[in-house]
Amino acid sequence: MNEYKLSASLPGHEDDVRGVSFPHPKFLLSASRDSTVRIWKLLSPNPPRFDGFISSHGSAFINAVTYRPPSADFPEGLIISGGKDTIIEVRQPGKAPEESAEALLLGHAHNVCALDTSADVNFVVSGSWDGSARVWRIGKWECEALLEGHGGSVWTVLAYDPNIIITGCADKLIRIFDPSGKLLHTIKGSADVVRALCRVPFGHASKADFASAGNDGLIRLWKLDGRRAGELHGHESFIYSLVSLPGGELVSSGEDRTVRIWRGTDCIQTITHPAISVWGVAACAESGDIVSGASDRIVRVFSRAKERQAEPEVIQAFEDSVRASSIPQQQVGEVNKEKLPGPEFLQQKSGTKEGQTVLIQESDGSVSAHQWSQGAQQWMKVGTVVDAAGSSGKKIDYLGIDYDYVFDVDIEDGKPALKLPYNLSQNPYEAATKFIQDNELPMTYLDQVANFITTNTKGATLGQSSQPEPPGADPWGTGARYRPGDSASTSSMATPASSRPKVLPQTTYLSIKTANLRTIRKKIEELNQRLIDEGSRDLSLDPSQLEVLEKMMEPLEQTLSGSAQPAEAIINGIELVVSIATTWPEADRLPGLDLLRLLTAATPRAASYQSSGRNLISILEQSGVFEDRDRANNIMLAVRALSNLFETEKGRELAESEFDKIYSLVKSASRGHIKNRTLVIAVTTLYVNYAVLLTSSSHVALPSSIDRGLVLLDDLVTITGTSSDSEAVYRGLVAAGTLLGLGEELQMASREVYYFENALQKVEKGIREPRIKGVIGEIRALLKEQ
Repeated sequence: MNEYKLSASLPGHEDDVRGVSFPHPKFLLSASRDSTVRIWKLLSPNPPRFDGFISSHGSAFINAVTYRPPSADFPEGLIISGGKDTIIEVRQPGKAPEESAEALLLGHAHNVCALDTSADVNFVVSGSWDGSARVWRIGKWECEALLEGHGGSVWTVLAYDPNIIITGCADKLIRIFDPSGKLLHTIKGSADVVRALCRVPFGHASKADFASAGNDGLIRLWKLDGRRAGELHGHESFIYSLVSLPGGELVSSGEDRTVRIWRGTDCIQTITHPAISVWGVAACAESGDIVSGASDRIVRVFSRAKERQAEPEVIQAFEDSVRASSIPQQQVGEVNKEKLPGPEFLQQKSGTKEGQTVLIQESDGSVSAHQWSQGAQQWMKVGTVVDAAGSSGKKIDYLGIDYDYVFDVDIEDGKPALKLPYNLSQNPYEAATKFIQDNELPMTYLDQVANFITTNTKGATLGQSSQPEPPGADPWGTGARYRPGDSASTSSMATPASSRPKVLPQTTYLSIKTANLRTIRKKIEELNQRLIDEGSRDLSLDPSQLEVLEKMMEPLEQTLSGSAQPAEAIINGIELVVSIATTWPEADRLPGLDLLRLLTAATPRAASYQSSGRNLISILEQSGVFEDRDRANNIMLAVRALSNLFETEKGRELAESEFDKIYSLVKSASRGHIKNRTLVIAVTTLYVNYAVLLTSSSHVALPSSIDRGLVLLDDLVTITGTSSDSEAVYRGLVAAGTLLGLGEELQMASREVYYFENALQKVEKGIREPRIKGVIGEIRALLKEQ
């Protein structure tokens, strides 16, 4: 049988693709951390071309998506999705995102991470971090049964048949229920968290009924009565997804960057991705094609049928991207270069099984990873290990053991912080699990703690201690203290109230200048090549323009770090960056807007840039970026660019002269995105900077400052009273408290018109952070002075 090869790569999502479904050869579904569900429709079969559009736009991460096949009541079928906002949305495929959903299923108290249904059953099953699974009757859309008794998050659910529902849990147990919620059987034997379930096709050599997989990297085959029928070995890290093929094989995906095809108990093909995690995989029952969703934001389709495979050059480009990808040191563990074989090993030794991985020390001293392909009977390069040699950074002693990091974790106000030790050679989930077990905490904290570890160790190398924050980092978003349950993964280090310095009024401007310029440039080059391939040469960059882009990167990085003044190369690139950010297709503008955000902080020439008599604000307005409700990240970066204007005098002059236009654009664009954390933080950062400007000695006495302060205060009271994100609320409170320094008129309005006290009381009930309590106290003290 032929091997799977790439059929199509589908970019479009702006964050990790967490869930996929492949209901029909002519369309597939994807769900993402960018808060969207997308439908991808096949436009032409040979070569395959898909068109993607947003089916649903939620308020937070979407983790799971499934599809109910067409029926008499729902001839188009139903798309069912759920995520961080705890709401399960049921939507007909033909409806636009702004139209009402068929149903919104309410009941879960935490992140919805699993969904399943099929044509054989008349219900939907959901699993959640709240430790429960629920059964929802199709058409009635009410919770008919609560599947209880789980000792942790329910990571996966399987609507096995009309009479059997199977769940997999963080407590390492598999449970079998009937649809009424009665527990029929509990299956032990998994060594770690169970994350994936699927039916085993009839006629499988193992005679198993279903399969499970999880954090221990094994696929286990089971009979419904709990007898183990076999194990599949091959994955080298967590397994996130399992599905069966119509031909009787199984497909899995996981944290080792691979999708693996299994026949019987043998892995017959390994498809490595240029990503860190392959979160989801699904199969089309009619065609046997498969789709994957990964951390690089790309949906990919693979096919065995030659007529449905991509052009040879597209397949080659995919394979080249795998070979060129970087593999974090943490994924491969400790590496001793002296004991690694050289390149000659690849010619002298054959692999023993499909997907076997070896590390090779190249002649230049780098370490590359290679996987054995049984089909090709050769070793295939799958990437280069970055920071493989580690470093000799200072370790931190905790309980007699040296660690790269020891984080403080606040669990409850008034109690000492718990210590979370971590070495870069550890798996973040293993460290998080041990921390939770050692401190007898709920397993519902697992993903939050693991994500916190990952976020706060990004870019570190083996053996490094925690480093000082780089110049230009967000001044309020970089602390290494974590509070389970916070929507932000980091928060400022808490200090005792008695010793905490006053925050109000804020007197310095905030900017966000950190960036990976290499990644931005690479993304622009990739998107530019796609424009060329699609025939859009009027929009694409020519070689001389790409050279301008390349030449500006190093001096821009030096300028942002404070080690150099803006160079001519940066100034020469402004027009090019503005063009990418405002004239490229909307789906491709993100890296251009990110560069523009950096330029407004780096040089006053960005603020004074004009084209056809239009200044930067008018250019952004006419580009439509603030009207593109489907791309909140584009709006967020545009708002950050406005915030960074305050870094230069010319930028502050532009922000002041265009206040009315900027305020109108930002207010309109952010409407309906109150739960989009990064956008709300960008808006409150902009308002902080306006508050600093309006209360500065040169502006505080101006009548226009009072008028503008009242407008901003109105919005800030709304944001602080409705947002649940601690960072957004904190910035909103600081901006509002600073504006109160404009005098009695604003203080009176805050009490008698905007009812600021009501918002403060809501914040106190919802967010219990010392820094927020402190600034609320300062605001109340200001209001009492009048």
